[in-house]
Amino acid sequence: MDKPGTLHIVATPIGNLGDISARALEVLGSVDAICAEDTRHTRQLLAHFAMERPLLALHQHNEEAQAGQLVARLRAGDSLALVSDAGTPLVSDPGFRLVRAARAAGIRVSPVPGACAAIAALSVAGIASDRFAFEGFLPAKAGARRERLARLAAEPRTLVFYESAHRIEESLTDMAAAFGPDRRAVLARELTKLFETVLDGGLAELLARVQADPNQRKGEFVLVVEGVADESESQLIEGRRLYGKLSAHLPPSAAAKLAAELSGAPRKALYGGES
Repeated sequence: MDKPGTLHIVATPIGNLGDISARALEVLGSVDAICAEDTRHTRQLLAHFAMERPLLALHQHNEEAQAGQLVARLRAGDSLALVSDAGTPLVSDPGFRLVRAARAAGIRVSPVPGACAAIAALSVAGIASDRFAFEGFLPAKAGARRERLARLAAEPRTLVFYESAHRIEESLTDMAAAFGPDRRAVLARELTKLFETVLDGGLAELLARVQADPNQRKGEFVLVVEGVADESESQLIEGRRLYGKLSAHLPPSAAAKLAAELSGAPRKALYGGES
């Protein structure tokens, strides 16, 4: 029986092609085929480096169906690479189903690290990075987006979001409402590309700068938002959120008692009744 191949998870540049690693080029040039989110995009990348390899489309709409066939190829001895359109695969991109199927089949899955927009933005934000939570893209629908942000308002860790050009204003508006207009944040746009900009300030200030400059509403965005540093403030924010939810179904005193128990916030700060 042939020795199984390897599934290589290969990071590619997020903009500047000079950021590709020597190892990534070596792997991409040696595998039997490359699984790509968009084969047209990856073909252009390979052409830039005078490379040509068989390309297989693997995206959110076909990944589950394709995974079994790709694992069969790996079992038969083929080595494959998985790339996304830009950056590190599986970070807000398809691929985890294939990786999970390959690992379940005993196939070696090997990372080829490199560029990642979230980490690049965090590295230049000047916001605490010892603990952070990657939230990816917020929901497109306003109601779901605001609910997600409300749940994150008390988060003590630094928050990292991806956002698209056509929703950046809406997301900044909702963040300012959920987190407060003065919550410190950094907006990183078009990282490593020609029109790279990194803006910092309060959320309301960032929103005003984006609204005032059409150029700041173009491209791809990473938002880095400071967490709540004070534990008591974090507990109070979460307690008030829970009280708002619970008071729709329970008497105010009972809602305050339960919200206080769940959040650690003082009951009196949530409801003005007797303790």
